[in-house]
Amino acid sequence: HKRLGGEDVLVSEIGLGTQRWGSTDFNAPDISTCHRMMDVAILEHGVSLIDTAEQYPIPSDRSHPEGLTEEIIGKWLAEDKTRREKLCISTKITGGSNVNRENIRRDCEGSLRRLGTDYIDVYLLHWPARYTPQSNWGQSLMYDYDAENYPYYKNHATFEEIAEAMGKLMEEGKIRSWGMCNDNAYGLAASCAAAKALGCAPPAAMQNDFSLIDRRAEENGVSEASSAIHENVGFMAYNALAGGMLTGKYFNGPPPVTDDSQEVRARSTLRSPRGRMDTVGWGRTLYRYRTDAAVRAAQEYQKLADQYGMSLLELSIRWCQSRPLVTSTLLGHSNVQQLKECLKAAESREALPAKLLWEIDRIHMRNRLPIFASERVGADWNGEGEIGERIP
Repeated sequence: HKRLGGEDVLVSEIGLGTQRWGSTDFNAPDISTCHRMMDVAILEHGVSLIDTAEQYPIPSDRSHPEGLTEEIIGKWLAEDKTRREKLCISTKITGGSNVNRENIRRDCEGSLRRLGTDYIDVYLLHWPARYTPQSNWGQSLMYDYDAENYPYYKNHATFEEIAEAMGKLMEEGKIRSWGMCNDNAYGLAASCAAAKALGCAPPAAMQNDFSLIDRRAEENGVSEASSAIHENVGFMAYNALAGGMLTGKYFNGPPPVTDDSQEVRARSTLRSPRGRMDTVGWGRTLYRYRTDAAVRAAQEYQKLADQYGMSLLELSIRWCQSRPLVTSTLLGHSNVQQLKECLKAAESREALPAKLLWEIDRIHMRNRLPIFASERVGADWNGEGEIGERIP
């Protein structure tokens, strides 16, 4: 276990990601599967961190409403009151214009009710209140000054308002620490500065996309800002397997369904999907993990894993665990077998060889930021990416 930033919150090096627990996905785990995964991870393997959000499950509908995932976790906790002390719960308030002083309190109290607990260990903004280009899942990297005046962001909560509201929840014992998700070095540093100026506890955690094919957080200032000698903020890595691409299961057979130009074959894939990349909704949303550059890089990492006698999944997880930036790596699963495979990979105590790490870096240098590269940008797209996001 590791300490999360400067607060007295300890987290396991592997955490349970729960975004699709109880969702409408074809392979979403139902409540019994979710509870079995919690049994295996927490009770049998000592995993303590579970990450969720008031907006989960994704995707949702009327029969699988937002908030259901927290309720699933709460029902597991209610089966045995001693379970709460074994668990570090991280959950999130929905971001953007939803974030203000009143909603931070209201939504926190809603999460507490659904989870059936009187405190949350880590309370995060799901995405920033302000505009920032990478608070979505597309390929936006360039800051858009015009977006500052969009109605959705124009009167956003200030860093001071957020820090003060979080500080009060900490004083009342409703949360033990707070932080942000899908943010950047500016958001991290500004949040810390606002909290310190107000005499409030600064954020202890940041959660961002991070994997072998997305090393931005190490190279865009987040790693520097979160260092123990600077802001001392813990880091939770999500999408460490890049939506399943770093398991290797999409390398053989037909292309993921939204990439396939052969309609008959694509319809066949839809009927027997290998995973969420073979569905229309997730396939489009997660397209950045399947750019030509991303696939080339992932296949190079597969060859490297083969040379060292391990799976690409194991290499991907152990590499994340080896990074000085990363406090905990969050992993989502559709079934117990996937969970057990990840736990087995993560439980290796042997450090990755220095030569292997250098070979990984060499591949990285040839494929830097591959999920933000694209060879299919239409001349008539007029500054938009594949899911409508602004690019570059």
